[in-house]
Amino acid sequence: MSFKLGFWSDKEYHLDRMDLRGLAAAYFQYYAIAAYFVVALLSGAAAINGVLRGAASVLPVLLSMAATFFIYPVVWYLLHRNILHSKWMWKSPLTAGTWKRIHYDHHSDPNNLKVLFGALYTTLPTVALASMPVGYWLAGWTGALAALCTGVVQTCFYEFFHCIQHLGYAPKWAWVREIKKFHMAHHFHNENGNFGITNLWWDKVLGTFYDGAAARPRSATVFNLGYDEEVAKTYPYVAKLTPNWPYNTNPVQRKREEAAAAASKAAGGSAPAGQVGAS
Repeated sequence: MSFKLGFWSDKEYHLDRMDLRGLAAAYFQYYAIAAYFVVALLSGAAAINGVLRGAASVLPVLLSMAATFFIYPVVWYLLHRNILHSKWMWKSPLTAGTWKRIHYDHHSDPNNLKVLFGALYTTLPTVALASMPVGYWLAGWTGALAALCTGVVQTCFYEFFHCIQHLGYAPKWAWVREIKKFHMAHHFHNENGNFGITNLWWDKVLGTFYDGAAARPRSATVFNLGYDEEVAKTYPYVAKLTPNWPYNTNPVQRKREEAAAAASKAAGGSAPAGQVGAS
């Protein structure tokens, strides 16, 4: 089922052609972000109520929130590196569609806002699984709900700054300029590094950080994550779900070529018969 609200319609939106105001309008009207806000408010209110009722003391609840704050970047780094950039999800019809939605589409068209946001049906369960067990261990259900609230708020922060990195301008904050530089290298130069979106500490610890194009060779699979025509002969599931497949080239260049071809076709179709194809 497709949800459309306000800004969200059948029109495509590309962050490299948008400003911060347009992004904010899109962000706060996107159904997944609205769902995260609701979950954060409900879980946060329930956690506060639990503390007030004496179901848990303040310190363990705060520890639950602090633990989630530090666990979150580790979990998303590992998921990004070992799941989203794995080569097994495209091999099964049960997982190929999910992989296509949550990462292949984003790499094949990085600035397309509609495929930049994580899917609600995968993101929310992941946040819950990453945060609630440690919260429960530290402070029971009150701690679990506080941890969930913390994880969801971090997700909202993560999604917004991920979007900002794809805007076609240089951010004013030095920190945002820095993470944008490394994330753009991940998308347009070599996808086998810089897996952190807002936090690159784990890339540096685990050896996947690189400082720009000079540090690594350009990857031939940066836009298709290794899912090419040869792979599709054996595992065709993603290709069957993808219009105008394959996507092997820079999406910005690809869209320019598609627009030029469409304009040429339109001009040729409207020209007198004797002038079609003339230059």
